[in-house]
Amino acid sequence: MLGLSVTTHLFPLLDAEFYGAGRLTKIRAQAVSGRSCREVADRLGLPERLRRAAPEEVAQPALEALVSTERVLASVIEAVIGACYLAYGFERTAEAVREAFAPEIEQALERPADHKSALQERLARRGEVVAYEVTAESGPPHERIFEVAAVVGTDVVSRGSGRSKKEAEQAAAAAALQSEVSEA
Repeated sequence: MLGLSVTTHLFPLLDAEFYGAGRLTKIRAQAVSGRSCREVADRLGLPERLRRAAPEEVAQPALEALVSTERVLASVIEAVIGACYLAYGFERTAEAVREAFAPEIEQALERPADHKSALQERLARRGEVVAYEVTAESGPPHERIFEVAAVVGTDVVSRGSGRSKKEAEQAAAAAALQSEVSEA
């Protein structure tokens, strides 16, 4: 329901000839990503509502781990959207989703964050490819941090970190795009 609501909003806004289906997919994916869901959850006060609604016997460390985890908050946002759909139907729910995700949609339109594709395209012009290697993982399972190296040939051209492998790869690609290595 989340993806459908955002897609039905984006499609008429974007010139299909200019953007194409692939670019629309990337913009939509950024707008509804786990990070975006977490930001919406925070704006809506969802973590605090979950804390207040938690049974008293739930240990505070476990509760804090749940209400601060991106995946949990994204799942809760999706569940709330699904419940709204069942109660109020598609049109009313889609309107609320578009309103709640408006800043994320706007950011995805203005500053698409697919650094991996941009780096891959730049390197392809020179006949090179990039590979990503996880170099470290740290933190408890609910707050895992991944360290990734972007490797071109045998050279590590940049590093990045993030709460998921995908996020760490994007960070490494962004760093590579900013470095002189990717310009050569």
